Amino acid sequence: MKITRNASTASMTGRTPDNFSGAVRVDNLSNGAPPSRVGTGVVTFSPGARTVWHTHPAGQTIIITAGKGWVQREGGPRDEVGPGDTVFFDADERHWHGATADTGMTHIAITEMVDGKNVDWLDPVTDDQYAG
Repeated sequence: MKITRNASTASMTGRTPDNFSGAVRVDNLSNGAPPSRVGTGVVTFSPGARTVWHTHPAGQTIIITAGKGWVQREGGPRDEVGPGDTVFFDADERHWHGATADTGMTHIAITEMVDGKNVDWLDPVTDDQYAG
């Protein structure tokens, strides 16, 4: 058993523009020791902030805990999400997620590592794509 105490690691600013557009804070919750491959974190997006397009080799689950956000997979509609909603992105599914234009959003992210990697960051979400 391993207990990770609240705020035992410092908050990080989302690395813009490589990973995010806008103001984003990332708080690491846990990274399992092998053979576990799961990592969890809390991501807080300011209004208008979002990820770039990206994929995850084993997929990703996000659980929205506060605010309102938008999620979109390539070729699909932009969907609004709110507290209590859970979104699963399939392995290698190109997608983005973030806050709405007027309201911030916080989610818990659950992601698995495959060969030491949990994400492939791609290109920015354009303002037109974000606007839907």
